[in-house]
Amino acid sequence: MPVDDAVLNSLTTPDEVSVGDRRMVFDGGMPTRGGADDAYAHIDRTAAFDAFVQGLPAVSLWAIRKGFVEAGVQDGDVFLTSGLLDCRSLLLTANCDTVYFITFLDLSDGPVLVDVPSDVLGAADDMWWRWVTDFGVPGPDRGTGGRYLFAGPGYEGTLPEGGVFVARSRTNRVALFGRAFLEDDDPAPVVDRIKDELKITPYTPGGLGSSIASFLDGECPLGQLGKPSTPRFVEGTGLAVNTCPPSDPDAFYRLLDEAVQAEPASALDPEVAAPIAAVGIVKDRPFSPDERMAAILTEAGAAANACVRAVAMRPRPAEGFHFYPDTGSNWISPLFAGGYSFQTPPPSVTEEGVKPFPDPGAKKTLARASFFYVATVVSPAMCMNLSGIGSQYLGATMDSGQRTLHGGSTYRVRLPAGIPAGKFWSLTAYDTQTRSMVVTDQLFPRAGSQAYPTPAAVADADGSITVWFGPVKPDGVTDGNWIQTDPDRAWFALLRFYSPLPAFFDKSWRPGEVELIDGEEA
Repeated sequence: MPVDDAVLNSLTTPDEVSVGDRRMVFDGGMPTRGGADDAYAHIDRTAAFDAFVQGLPAVSLWAIRKGFVEAGVQDGDVFLTSGLLDCRSLLLTANCDTVYFITFLDLSDGPVLVDVPSDVLGAADDMWWRWVTDFGVPGPDRGTGGRYLFAGPGYEGTLPEGGVFVARSRTNRVALFGRAFLEDDDPAPVVDRIKDELKITPYTPGGLGSSIASFLDGECPLGQLGKPSTPRFVEGTGLAVNTCPPSDPDAFYRLLDEAVQAEPASALDPEVAAPIAAVGIVKDRPFSPDERMAAILTEAGAAANACVRAVAMRPRPAEGFHFYPDTGSNWISPLFAGGYSFQTPPPSVTEEGVKPFPDPGAKKTLARASFFYVATVVSPAMCMNLSGIGSQYLGATMDSGQRTLHGGSTYRVRLPAGIPAGKFWSLTAYDTQTRSMVVTDQLFPRAGSQAYPTPAAVADADGSITVWFGPVKPDGVTDGNWIQTDPDRAWFALLRFYSPLPAFFDKSWRPGEVELIDGEEA
């Protein structure tokens, strides 16, 4: 009995399958030599695209470490912004409102103890931008200061039985990003406290956190307590440092290879490692693409960079980034779509308790890549539906007419009265290409409720605040209500709420859109 034609048709591969300008040719279902070559070219381009998307978190963080090292900030040193960060440093969407202290810990020789200062806000991430632990206000020390032990993936020795917050990392390096708030608009007392209280010390097994009883029971050696060590602080204010991941494909994939070689193979999840290995980036193997593969990496890397940038800068509604959906608002917040894990949205916090969302069972890989294309650090504290703790962010990459924000034009944003920030709020302008602060004579491209490092924004008669953006300050606008832009470059903005209030989460308060007042409408 012959097979039904409909069944045969459902199983038949056409004699030619076209992908763009490429033709995969088959002869009775058998690929021709040229058809097979085109098929493998498509496979390799797909792998190269996926390797860019999956590898971008590692490249992003490795670029920060590499930039620090080139600027003289070694592992264990602390990058500290005593006068706050300004536009002379290239650091993805960094703020100029809080004191930063940043360090990379090398755990390859054993665990490291960190004494965290009081009254700070911070997180530790591994070298693939995976969350390890919070510290400070959102962490287990809850802002009182505390001692943290960080252990790497190969450590199998004794760990403290108490008195220390223990965190395990899947990578041999861990990045600690801390922030501290000004006191009466002055960073000096905050900087003094960080320098006095922050300690970084190698862990001695059987020392602090291990009882004499555990030694007598043979559970650990009898170690010395060890004296907490003050790290070397490197001034970050005004430091010319480039920490941004490269968009150039060749530089990107070579930096990805550096990141892979620097950590154990087990640091990568298998599905992440697969496309990266497919393009020739494998632990303990030289990365040496031939001419054919180099051309593929160049083409696919450029396409991936363009696609990730499109998602980050102009997300479609289906991505779930729009914070006020179905309202026409352009304000976005990419973390709420899949939470800090880029998989499950953060749980709702209600009077009845915490209500988690179901796990969809799939990573939002484009959301993850686009987030790390423009930002750094990931933590539950950055996207939790809990008021009064941490900080929250909204981004504006277009004006109210869905147009590019041009540095040569004048814009304004009206913030209604009652801005929902318990500590303070700020609005900062960033260069669209570098994703770092716009570079102008203003140095600190921000407006906000703090009176440092620029004057505080002044409210209008109705309590609302209007912030202006443009190359020249409009007539009648105070210094604190104007952010200078570069007439030759595009920009975008981030609106930050420190200790956000309920009106942020229930969306009863909403910022105005970025309105074009004078200039280019393209």
